[in-house]
This record gives sequence, C-alpha cells and structure tokens, in this order.
Amino acid sequence: MSAAVIGLALFAAILHATWNAFLSSGADRLWTVTVMSSAMTLVAIPFAFIFPLPLAGAWPYITLSSCLQVGYSLFLVAAYRYGELGQVYPIVRGSVPLLVTLGGFVLAGQRVAFLPIVGIALVASGIMSLALGKARAGTASILFALATGLVIATYSTVDAIGVRAANNPLSYATWICLLYGTLLPVSFVAIRGKLTLNLRTRETWKALAGGVVSLIAYGAVIAAFSLGPVGPITALRETSVVFAALIGWLFLGEVLTARRVAACAVVALGTICIGLQS
Repeated sequence: MSAAVIGLALFAAILHATWNAFLSSGADRLWTVTVMSSAMTLVAIPFAFIFPLPLAGAWPYITLSSCLQVGYSLFLVAAYRYGELGQVYPIVRGSVPLLVTLGGFVLAGQRVAFLPIVGIALVASGIMSLALGKARAGTASILFALATGLVIATYSTVDAIGVRAANNPLSYATWICLLYGTLLPVSFVAIRGKLTLNLRTRETWKALAGGVVSLIAYGAVIAAFSLGPVGPITALRETSVVFAALIGWLFLGEVLTARRVAACAVVALGTICIGLQS
C-alpha cells in the first residue's frame, strides 16, 4: 500500500474514534446521535440529485440496512450509558470481524485460514480482558456493546449484497444516509415525543460536528478503498480502538491503565489479522 492509502486509513480510524467520543460524552446521547444523523442527511441531500437512483433491486437492502443502523445507534447509545469509551468501543469494533468470521464459518461453511484463527483468538482475549477483572466494564455495557457489534455485522453483510444490486456505491451510500437520517429522528420522536434543536447551545454544535466528522471518516475510507486493497485498509482502520482509548484518557478523563492499553492493542492486532486475510 502507498503512504497515501495508509494515511487515509489511519485518518479514518482517528475520526471514527473521535465521533464516538462526541457521542459518549454527550449530555443526552440519544439526542446527540439523532442530531448527528440529521447532519449526515443534510450533507447527503445534494448528492441525491447528483447521483442516479439505485436500481430497483437495491431498495430492499437500503431499507433493511437503514433500519438496522437505527438499531445500531440505539444499542450504541445504551452501551455508552453504562460504560466508558475506552471499554465499550473496543468491544464493539472487535466483535464485528469476530462475528462476521464466525458467522461465515457456521452459516456458510467458509473455511477459516490460520491468520484469521489467530485474529479471532486475539480479539476474544482482548474483549475478555476488558470484560473481566477489577476495572472491568459493567455487564450491561458489555451486553449492549456485543449487541451493537452484532447489528453492525448484520448491516455490513446486507450492504455487501445491496451495494452490488445498486450498481453505484455512491448512490447506495447517499440513500442509506437519507433514509437512516429520517428514520432515527422519527424513532426519537416516538420515544421522547419531541425533538428540539437550539443552535445557540454548545451541545448542538458538538453533535452537528460529530455528524460531519463521521461523514468525513466514511469518505476517507471510501477514498482509501478506491486506491488500495480492501482487506489491509479495513485492518488498519480497526486501529481506531487504540485511538479511542487515548481519546478517552486525554479528553474525557477516563483511566488509562496498562491493562486497558494492552487489551485495546490485542483487539486491534486481532482485527488486523482477520482483515489482512480478506
């Protein structure tokens, strides 16, 4: 891979951890993630007029993926309600490749090579380290984090099929953003009754910034994918678990123990081993 591709992948990793930090530190996390989704929708609207409509066969996948991403947002909010960024984030990100690889083996009979087996063992060990011991994550945060990872793994599988059916990945991504950014505010209103937005408050601008950061992170990954191999890029992006631990320590006042650093590094190394085989 070129230096530009590596730089884009690492940049995306930092930004992905950053927008999770915006969410985990929000005063009202459900409101924060909803405003983030609204920011993504506003940015996506012009592209709906630029790119052609996805083909008809892609719309069931767009709808299902958007609904799953609403579920992902709700589970992630719940996970951060009970746990810290440096604990929840590595469990969420580490469980995704773990679940995808195990799912492919159990459900589709896919062979698992030696390197992914090593990766699975490392990820499982890192997650267990975060989940056990004196400074372990709470049971509720672990369960919600694993549920979040399961939903991510599911909508990623849906997207892998749907983007091919759409015949245009940018159109597919645009309509995902539009539909998800509509469904989440509707869900918020159904849960809370009213969604208010005060542009004079710091929390509003922080949430809007988080949405823009998440979009830039997504754009950086897409740019990297267009220039280099998918597997190594995906693996590099998963170094975000280490960046999340550092961001939690530097900006959110979270405790950064040697054990937590080691666990995050092990999860990152495991996801890299799995991703390099992709």
